[in-house]
Amino acid sequence: MNRYGLLCRNILEHPKATQRDLAHLLDVSLGTVNSLVKECTAQNYICLSGDGSYEITPAGLEFLEQFRVDGALIMAAGFGSRFVPLTFEVPKGLLEVYGERMIERQIKQLHAVGITDITIVVGYLKEQFEYLIDQYGVNLLYNPEYACKNTLATVYHARNFFLGRNIYLLSSDNWMRDNMFHTYECGAWYSSSFMRGATSEWCLSYNKKGRITAVQVGGHDSWVMYGPAFLSKEFSHEFFPVLEAYYRISGTEQFYWEQVLADMLNGDARHRLAENNLSELLRGNESGPDMFINQQPDNQVYEFENLEELRLFDPKYQNKSDNKAMELISQIFQIPESEIRDIRCLKAGMTNQSFLFQVQGKHYLCRIPGPGTEFLINRHQEREVYDTVLPLGITENLIYFDGETGYKISEYYEGAHNADPTNMEEMGRCMKLLREFHSSGLQVNHRFDIEERIRFYENLCLEHGSIPFHDYDQVSEWMGELLKLIKERKRPEVLAHIDSVADNFLFLPDGTIRLIDWEYSGMCDPLIDVAMCAIYSYYSLDQGLDLLKLYLEREPSREELLIFYAYMGLGGFLWALWAVYKANLGQEFGEYTIIMYRYAKNCYRKIIREILQKM
Repeated sequence: MNRYGLLCRNILEHPKATQRDLAHLLDVSLGTVNSLVKECTAQNYICLSGDGSYEITPAGLEFLEQFRVDGALIMAAGFGSRFVPLTFEVPKGLLEVYGERMIERQIKQLHAVGITDITIVVGYLKEQFEYLIDQYGVNLLYNPEYACKNTLATVYHARNFFLGRNIYLLSSDNWMRDNMFHTYECGAWYSSSFMRGATSEWCLSYNKKGRITAVQVGGHDSWVMYGPAFLSKEFSHEFFPVLEAYYRISGTEQFYWEQVLADMLNGDARHRLAENNLSELLRGNESGPDMFINQQPDNQVYEFENLEELRLFDPKYQNKSDNKAMELISQIFQIPESEIRDIRCLKAGMTNQSFLFQVQGKHYLCRIPGPGTEFLINRHQEREVYDTVLPLGITENLIYFDGETGYKISEYYEGAHNADPTNMEEMGRCMKLLREFHSSGLQVNHRFDIEERIRFYENLCLEHGSIPFHDYDQVSEWMGELLKLIKERKRPEVLAHIDSVADNFLFLPDGTIRLIDWEYSGMCDPLIDVAMCAIYSYYSLDQGLDLLKLYLEREPSREELLIFYAYMGLGGFLWALWAVYKANLGQEFGEYTIIMYRYAKNCYRKIIREILQKM
């Protein structure tokens, strides 16, 4: 930290401050302040005013210019899984604390000290931040990797904003009681709060001058990284070449940006860079860049870890969160929202969002249909399926189902586990359940028409973008041939599950099995369920055959093989189109699209080259 700059800044901000006041503001001894005053006076940075206080000279203002803060970057791209269900509707930075959105509070604090060049990195629900452009004059920067990478990637995509500039680096979900920002900052720093007792936060070691010398995850009675940071142009000059290298190194996808700093300070960056032939980036800087600890008083900085912490801080969230799911649970169970506890985000589904919660000591699941699913799924038909299948006792225990909105609340089975597609004993039991279900004779008033669904998603893809496969026309023609083969055989139809992914089979502690999530169900060929289970499990064609044998409890006929592989191919084609449509809307599923498309091609070739020739 530049001590002359700090003294000049505090005199500028506190024009009537005495030396004793300055000692308190700088957290140094009175003797140290006396020496600094003499040195800055000799440099003509400050002078005595008529009332005996100090004031900045024109030379002092010119000296301070090198420390002027040029702007601020606010990270707001992430989902905020620990704030569900609130963040299903609103990005965490736009949540209100005492009636004020957290990100707006930070923007106002920055404006108060003259910082107006503010860029917000967005991703999840990015459109909801657009109003800030007009209201506060901010810029938005989209992070295309927000869903699959951590804040290292966020800062990487904003790296040009930092170079040659003095920049605050903030998180949209931080809340600072008092304004801790300044027009001038005299060295890079990271905000720090003191954590009493054991903590899992990132604990700091620092020398007498306050320079951070090491970072350790977890500790006891420690000053920890907590809140915003300031990156000086000198710091960024040393730091960003290493951050850029880390971004390109495999295995860093889930790193926080602070991990790069910690590795540089701890000496670990040397080894990681050496393994990737990048040692020259640290030449002459083995101890890492200068970053200082900025110790904050208790109750100044808040990083809300989850909804429970937010509830404790702002009473509004105890009984009126203005969230549809929370209001629904409160109404269904006839309890105040404050009694909805232990809220946890579950692994996000491809179609829906869901979370776990506890009421009166018992856990339940709440499913919230994803955006646009009302256009893709008929919830009245789903309700009909649940009502029809209920007597079999094989579905999840429904507490509530809304046939209009698709909101669903069901019992959570403690100690249950999903079927393991690599465990053929478990998969055999799943196939037995499917076989018994298909033999039940139950019927509903709607069909699952795979041809209609293929054309439906094909049109959606073309309306919202394109279909990126170069050989799509050829493969589409092949799928038409498979559909014709199935139609010609006039196969029997039963009530089928359709979405028979291994994750939808639950093994309960008492040994029973439940088959959950019936939103695609309808009348169809029973072999479609076996085929769908195979492709969802990423089985090879031979493994798919093994699954079919488990279902049939015998060797399949040539006819059954043809139908089974046809449904594997058509299913892969359907879900590849579904994934392309989702990608056109901005939702990616990684390699899933390619894997599904390969099923379409490989199964067609299997049928044409082997099965039909032997029939």
